[in-house]
Amino acid sequence: MAAVAGMVRGPLRQVSGLLKRRFHRSAPAALQLTVREAINQGMDEELERDEKVFLLGEEVAQYDGAYKVSRGLWKKYGDKRIIDTPISEMGFAGIAVGAAMAGLRPICEFMTFNFSMQAIDQVINSAAKTYYMSAGLQPVPIVFRGPNGASAGVAAQHSQCFAAWYGHCPGLKVVSPWNSEDAKGLIKSAIRDDNPVVMLENELMYGVAFELPAEAQSKDFLIPIGKAKIERQGTHITVVAHSRPVGHCLEAAAVLSKEGIECEVINLRTIRPMDIEAIEASVMKTNHLVTVEGGWPQFGVGAEICARIMEGPAFNFLDAPAVRVTGADVPMPYAKILEDNSIPQVKDIIFAVKKTLNV
Repeated sequence: MAAVAGMVRGPLRQVSGLLKRRFHRSAPAALQLTVREAINQGMDEELERDEKVFLLGEEVAQYDGAYKVSRGLWKKYGDKRIIDTPISEMGFAGIAVGAAMAGLRPICEFMTFNFSMQAIDQVINSAAKTYYMSAGLQPVPIVFRGPNGASAGVAAQHSQCFAAWYGHCPGLKVVSPWNSEDAKGLIKSAIRDDNPVVMLENELMYGVAFELPAEAQSKDFLIPIGKAKIERQGTHITVVAHSRPVGHCLEAAAVLSKEGIECEVINLRTIRPMDIEAIEASVMKTNHLVTVEGGWPQFGVGAEICARIMEGPAFNFLDAPAVRVTGADVPMPYAKILEDNSIPQVKDIIFAVKKTLNV
């Protein structure tokens, strides 16, 4: 009987072993997070961490935000820390600046940065200059945030990029995230910073999902303000961008790579203070430079990068003049075909790269 049992068990063990060998575990799925969710998560973590942090703006509370960036925060933190304001940017920006001077850490949301023009006196004269004018005695730890730049079909008064406007002003720090990692790390750093920080988001990026690296999922994750990131290594040309155009640059780099042109794509992340050292190091390696931005060309971010490269050590490494790819020098048209031709497209970046390399 034992012999028979052994004969039966033997083949069963072999089959069992085969089944075990064929069974494998899939790698855990990476966490996908939209830019909207990343900003929400970053604000939530900082509201939880520091009771001095609060959010105010139009429709940020009961409506969950015009773009749903503050979804769920009012229900979690209540009326005292998530505050709906009247439609008066000058008014609520002034309230926020005063609160920051009194020791709180406000996050002031503009429904769009086009509306921040109503409050620019508060942003520039009250927030940006006070620390200097008080000889360092009065910090103003405030974050001004909201969507910036061109959206879709909202015409001239709702499509401006304010990177150059606010990047021009000493006393402000200006950040411009592209993906979810940027958005979470920069909003947290901005809230913790003792200086006024302008965070320029992009409406068209809010619903775009990106993989969030494991380290970015930590509540202690911060991206230092003033540090750029190389999104793609390359040897032939440096392409520098911020916000949504970073994605266009990566698309263009993928196309050009098939033709043997390797682009190094730099995501600025911060407009002011600009990480010019990262750009210089890349230009010294590639000997060519293209800048890409959605804003107007005159006195823009690209113009500043080109000037700084010309004035610094990287200039002698350039084998060709730097080229800017920018928005058209016109108020944004409403018609879609005209709108598409007024903001940088992938084909424009490819053309600029080939022009710079003379291919």
